Amino acid sequence: MLLVLQSTAETITKSINNYYEIFIEVLPRIALGIFVIILGILIAQLLTNVYKKRILKKAEDPLMAKFLAQAIKLVLIVIAVLLALRVAGLNGVATGVLTAAGGAAIILGFAFQDIGKNFLAGIILAFNRPFNVNDTVKVDEFFGKIKGLNFRYMHMKSFDGRDIYVPNSDVLTKPVENYTADGFFRNEFVVGIGYEDDIESAKNIIQQILDKNDYIVNDDEHENFVYEDELAASTVNLKIFFWVDTFDYRKSAIVVRGNLMRQIKETLEKEGFNLPADIKELKLYGNEEDIPLRVLTDSPDEQTEQ
Repeated sequence: MLLVLQSTAETITKSINNYYEIFIEVLPRIALGIFVIILGILIAQLLTNVYKKRILKKAEDPLMAKFLAQAIKLVLIVIAVLLALRVAGLNGVATGVLTAAGGAAIILGFAFQDIGKNFLAGIILAFNRPFNVNDTVKVDEFFGKIKGLNFRYMHMKSFDGRDIYVPNSDVLTKPVENYTADGFFRNEFVVGIGYEDDIESAKNIIQQILDKNDYIVNDDEHENFVYEDELAASTVNLKIFFWVDTFDYRKSAIVVRGNLMRQIKETLEKEGFNLPADIKELKLYGNEEDIPLRVLTDSPDEQTEQ
């Protein structure tokens, strides 16, 4: 029994010594592999920084340039890790990592379908998409300016200051309304004049205001006009259509619209047109008291209550 225990102890000691010797032998290669990984990450960061500083400034498509910068950095880091495994003498591990990565990708693809879907949608959007940086777009109920495109989401800045991150799959599968693709947007609003007013004269006054406004686009393709829209309860509604430059959407589509409404309202009032409010009808039923009214006669001091 004693001999068996001694033999087992000797075997364990020899195994530990062998592993220790092997570890000491491969330790420099492991250290070199770690150095290669660190060096690869630094080089990847350096190259992407140079790419961003020099290429992004001249790029006609900033979203594509940023997306490619992220992809290049990721690929360089993966190459550095695989190279480090080979330098450390772990060729079999490198092969196993690639094989395991392929299998894991399939398994994770089923487990995390949304992440994989957004990743693939991000790649598609990087090469084919209906918007660019600083375009004003609407995706589903989200509305704002495009600020960036990542592997998983699109970054949008709303006009009230919110940062919205829309999944790439939603951007790819849902309708995208681009308000600044060609730089033009047709805006509209309604003005109501009295039934006793001259409709044609009101239209001419409004048309002159549209033609003289320097912030409104007026060319062969973009026509501004006024037409009779509705015979409402107390007004004849005129609908006004006008085109604006939307590279600065907030100023063109909101500020210009407000200034135009104010100018038309003041001009129509100055020319003697009525802009009546909606007429309200009051009904008194048999079980309700009458409403007292004060009638002003010719003399301010002589008022009668009815």
